[in-house]
Amino acid sequence: MFASGARAEPPIRSAEDAFCRSEARAQVFSAPDPLNLGLREIGRQIWASCMQRKSGGQTKKGQRRRRHR
Repeated sequence: MFASGARAEPPIRSAEDAFCRSEARAQVFSAPDPLNLGLREIGRQIWASCMQRKSGGQTKKGQRRRRHR
């Protein structure tokens, strides 16, 4: 029997989460790892950057509003 707790992942929370998880799985073996972080950390970084892109991320410089003096 396999231990299911060894690779337990939190439940999928949204469509974006599911998409980013599949993107991370697809890219984790081809991503560079110069700091020798390991596959799990590389996958987490790919997932986090994808989630940031999907949620809009930070505001762009052109979209900031300025107060008139």
